[in-house]
Amino acid sequence: MSLLSKLARLPESMRGGPGHHGAVSDHFDGARFFNPGAGAGRSFGDFLRWQRTRQATPWPQTRELPAPAPVTAALAADELRLTFINHVTFLIQSPGLTVLTDPVFSERASPVQWAGPRRVHAPGVALDQLPGIDLVFVSHNHYDHMDLAALKAIAGKHAPLFVTGLGNAAFLRQQGISPVVELDWWEQTSLRGAQLIFTPAQHWSTRGPGGKNRTLWGGLWLATAQHSVFFAGDTGYSPWFAELHRRYGSPQVALLPIGAYEPRWFMSDQHMNPDDAVRAHQDLAAGLSVAMHFGCFRLTDEGIDEPVRALERARVAHGVSAEAFRVPVPGETIRLRAAQSVSALP
Repeated sequence: MSLLSKLARLPESMRGGPGHHGAVSDHFDGARFFNPGAGAGRSFGDFLRWQRTRQATPWPQTRELPAPAPVTAALAADELRLTFINHVTFLIQSPGLTVLTDPVFSERASPVQWAGPRRVHAPGVALDQLPGIDLVFVSHNHYDHMDLAALKAIAGKHAPLFVTGLGNAAFLRQQGISPVVELDWWEQTSLRGAQLIFTPAQHWSTRGPGGKNRTLWGGLWLATAQHSVFFAGDTGYSPWFAELHRRYGSPQVALLPIGAYEPRWFMSDQHMNPDDAVRAHQDLAAGLSVAMHFGCFRLTDEGIDEPVRALERARVAHGVSAEAFRVPVPGETIRLRAAQSVSALP
């Protein structure tokens, strides 16, 4: 059977669409995207080596969390609310605009729901409890970031604008998810007076065989008249953080990944560890950083609580206070004013 015939038999969720076709750039060779100065995903041989030699710390099958407070839609005129739902999913509420990042609500981060990484806790906010959504940002096409079932449900109920990287729009439209705007690194669009910039990240993309790096990955810089939020997506530590600060200044809030980083020989190019995240916080000169990408799906070898413990050690080592780099509980809402005072809602 030919490769094309085999690919045609893959589940639709694994095909990833036609990819991107366009001009060569400093991160696109005409067929596939790459990271300037760094790798873009490990080889299959490296993956087999990891599986053969891994020393994974066991995770609990389930973890009970406190019941979160209900999410409300009413905000003060200068208020920003960040509700951590799970993994990389944040509800970002500002006056006139509600944004959802990488909505992941399925039981497994996988092309099938009978195998693959399974969540150990429920989302902090249920899918049917979301307030009206204006914009959904999809950082890239990995299963723990592009959850098609959740995106379809949100599209059907809320009819938001979807913003993502080059090559993803055609695939999402094939799945009945629209309207979609796709952007290259540094490109921007706007919605309801907010500026949305697709920012570089050091990562990679695929949903199945033959689709590696045919679509672009990145983060989001969201700027309103009163607030600025940086959502890093998935990324290794890189010079991009200092470049973002040079271009756009200090974000009021940076949402930074701290988990899925062991073993370092395999993961360092694509996933920050907590020490990397603290250095990214300092490069950005963020007013507040909030941890994400931990404690929901077992994706790599570190224990479920190790990212939080390692973040505490890294903060102390770099002289960063606990108030400056926070670890939210799923369902927790962090409230900020334009003057950058921060409080947690009960």
